[in-house]
Amino acid sequence: MRRYFGRKLLIYGLTFFVAVTVNWMIPRFMPGDPVASMVARANVTKPEAVEAMRAYYNNLFGLDQPLLTQYANFWGALLRGDFGTSIWLFPTPVSQVIGGAVPYTLALVVPSVLLSWVVGNRFGAYAARRKLLDNTVLPVGYVLTAMPYMWLAVLLAWSLGVIAGLFPVAGGYSFSMRPNLSWTFVLDLLHHWTLPFLSLFLVALGGWAIGMRNMIIYELESDYSAYLSALGAPSKLIRRYAFRNAVLPQITGLALQLGVLVAGALVTEIVFAYPGLGSLILKAIQNKDFFLLQGAFLFIVLGVLIANFIIDIVYVVVDPRTRAGMAGAQA
Repeated sequence: MRRYFGRKLLIYGLTFFVAVTVNWMIPRFMPGDPVASMVARANVTKPEAVEAMRAYYNNLFGLDQPLLTQYANFWGALLRGDFGTSIWLFPTPVSQVIGGAVPYTLALVVPSVLLSWVVGNRFGAYAARRKLLDNTVLPVGYVLTAMPYMWLAVLLAWSLGVIAGLFPVAGGYSFSMRPNLSWTFVLDLLHHWTLPFLSLFLVALGGWAIGMRNMIIYELESDYSAYLSALGAPSKLIRRYAFRNAVLPQITGLALQLGVLVAGALVTEIVFAYPGLGSLILKAIQNKDFFLLQGAFLFIVLGVLIANFIIDIVYVVVDPRTRAGMAGAQA
């Protein structure tokens, strides 16, 4: 087992290295000059003052150095835990800017991923053996899965926010409030959180329901189910074995779909102007903020890799065949 997880850690380490390198490259090949944007925001018009500010910021951020030097400096700072200083919100450190946005993104992604997976698998399992439910879950599931995250977000904002007036359509909390530890503020947070959560939850729900429904039908028609039925095993026991076998590909699918769900969350945040990493990345792109983009993408890459590693561990725990295969390989 140690050898198995050692190989996994090596693969994840190489993936992290490549992802961080691409993360460093993307902002630097974007069109536009971040220093020029800073100078323009300062409303400086005198040529000598512009050149002085350009020289100061180039020296401060190291943007006038060769790319290889910038790359080496980037890894050195990264290993020290230094993500740099935000160009857009200068002189605020990138870690501080991202720290304010991460809780909002996690509050959207984690519940939507876990709840959609659990509820979708349950609905799919029920639909596989109830024709009435199957005739409703399957079409609705296909419709939900085909919906782009941002399109459903706009639809929910228009119908439940603008027309019905039930939920706010922008922000993480009311503009008239300041963050504090009170029930009033927590309820206001949940009120603003509901529509972004629903847009992620509903799209993911359809895919999990369809996948589980198809896997349950496959398992119930397999040889071991027919053999157990011929032996007189109770239907409840057969369905239990079918569900346990059918849920394993869904765990693998969760690892594969995690990146898609995170990307959907970032787009949804932009639609609702939700103060998470999605809105932060949009602002960083608009302001050519290299360091903020790097920090935001780095957090996303780390989060997805760590979540996939946890899912690998869960898969080994829930599937005894994997543990048996690992033990046999070591022997």
